[in-house]
Amino acid sequence: MTPPLFTLVFLGTSAGVPTRERNVTALAVQSVPGAGWLLVDCGEGTQQQLLRARLPVRELAAVCITHAHGDHCYGLPGLLESVGIAGRTAPLTLMAPLPVWQWLQATRKLTDAPVPYEVRFIEAGGWDWQGPSATLRIERHALLHRVPSHAFRIEATQTRVRLNTQALRATGLPPGPAWRALHDGHDVPFEGAQGALLRSADFTETQIQRGCIVVGGDNADPTLLRAACADAQLLVHEATFTQDVLNMDRQQWMHSSAQMVADFAESAGVPHLILTHLSARYHGPGGQALLRNEAAARYHGALWIANDLDVFTLDAEGKVRLE
Repeated sequence: MTPPLFTLVFLGTSAGVPTRERNVTALAVQSVPGAGWLLVDCGEGTQQQLLRARLPVRELAAVCITHAHGDHCYGLPGLLESVGIAGRTAPLTLMAPLPVWQWLQATRKLTDAPVPYEVRFIEAGGWDWQGPSATLRIERHALLHRVPSHAFRIEATQTRVRLNTQALRATGLPPGPAWRALHDGHDVPFEGAQGALLRSADFTETQIQRGCIVVGGDNADPTLLRAACADAQLLVHEATFTQDVLNMDRQQWMHSSAQMVADFAESAGVPHLILTHLSARYHGPGGQALLRNEAAARYHGALWIANDLDVFTLDAEGKVRLE
């Protein structure tokens, strides 16, 4: 079975404050082999959620903070220290607004927190990772909130080589090291073959698999993500309130309703939508039903309300499923 292009683990799905059912915001994103995993936002208590999700902190490649509100970043100093205690020495990338970096530096200085590795801070622009047969790219897109907030567009590309095993068996070459050599691009001498040489190009097919997800921070205008969502298979976005509650004081809260996100996702043609960052008033089954029904009335793609420790995958065919 082909591994998924993306695996998303929701570590926190509450807005503002944690409750018994939901921790504050954090999302782990695993992608192409060799790239490590990404953490989008790091609210207080994220370390405990990582233990429950069994995600190895030593394989963390980058932390992406959407904005400088505590429910999205207060867990960061402790996490970075724990990563060092776990034995990390390799550099770690941090994509965040400048205030997050300034606060982190002050916290480390005032608490004498040991971080025995380099934290490579990126204030603007994107981040790229490239391996032998895969690439990963993160782009930042500005949103509308009370403080500067961003979404992250994460693209993965993976090249896979497949052997035509049926054709190989017809030659009489038994499975083994020669098959592996052909898979890796080497021609193989074989007495049973006409011309005494099996050419790798005759028995392999190269497939390029691409996937793209968009993970939004707090945002009062989902339409700002239209460019980011071009050809994306999945949008993860906050739905802090229902529309009627948001209408009471939209300027103060500066968040999105389930209806607003659904309207945008429908108009942008995004095939999968996961809503998260729920106000505590919706944490029970009845509250979640209100959000789901409001979104489902406007959006006809695949729709989920995320819960803590939910795991979603995006496969090479662009399909998302809840594991």
